Amino acid sequence: MKKKGLARVADFIGTGRRVIETEIAGLQALSAGLGDAFSRAVEMILAVKGRVIVSGMGKSGHVGRKIAATLASTGTPAQFVHPAEASHGDLGMVTAADLALVLSNSGETPELADMIAHTRRFSIPLIGVAARPGSTLMRQADLALALPAAAEACGNGIVPTTSTTMTLALGDALAIALMEHRRFTPEHFRTFHPGGKLGALLAKVGDLMHHALPLVDLAAPMTEALLVISQKGYGVTGVTDATGALVGIITDGDLRRHMQGLLDLDAAAVMTPAPRTIGPEALAGAALAQMQDRKITCLFVVEDARPCGILHIHDCLRAGLV
Repeated sequence: MKKKGLARVADFIGTGRRVIETEIAGLQALSAGLGDAFSRAVEMILAVKGRVIVSGMGKSGHVGRKIAATLASTGTPAQFVHPAEASHGDLGMVTAADLALVLSNSGETPELADMIAHTRRFSIPLIGVAARPGSTLMRQADLALALPAAAEACGNGIVPTTSTTMTLALGDALAIALMEHRRFTPEHFRTFHPGGKLGALLAKVGDLMHHALPLVDLAAPMTEALLVISQKGYGVTGVTDATGALVGIITDGDLRRHMQGLLDLDAAAVMTPAPRTIGPEALAGAALAQMQDRKITCLFVVEDARPCGILHIHDCLRAGLV
């Protein structure tokens, strides 16, 4: 029984590897076949004044929803329209200002007929994606993006596997090409994706920082510095010079190192000079990385060398960065 069990596990792993290798071969063929049609598709989408309407039935529909979501989150307005619902009123969502990106492995999906006819009637640009260049969808499309001939990973050509993987990858390629052309930044991405950990990592330091700062000047006695540290609750205080520039920081470690005669010293004698700082426009994720790398719990936020805020690692925790 034990040998049979091990053999079964080996069979499962072998099947898994075969599936993945089959799909990799399909992706390699897709990559090798990209050419002028792909560039023209990007240019057509860039020229659209409205949205990219993505549509597909069955597995192509599931892939289409993901492509529409990726386009929308990377700066290309997009929406998925189900072809069956389109035939019952949702065609009104597809306007002359839009472009239709229609997916079908066979290119003959009957539920797509009304969507295709609607685009032809109102001169709506149509990009077709299918594996059969001579299919109805590809003949009717203004631009045909043909998937390369590739075996489905199931081995008998029945289950959409390699074909859906290639379609998904093609959609990602279009989205990233559009994103790079538009110089889409992480800050832009956060505008469309404010929720979750990813949104938190793309938050700016200025969004999370505190404005009530623990600060003393260089000549301040340590009795005053200790009071500020206690009142503000960050466990540190910044030290500023006569111009208001941040020149040092006093931390718990500085207090321990100067325990002997601490109350007879001033802030300048105890502080660590040139502390680590960050700007308010920096990403909160970058601030967190800096704190973790330096094993510190606070960062002063500065503009033109002057402190304008303070960020504690607990603020990053509350925002969901960790």
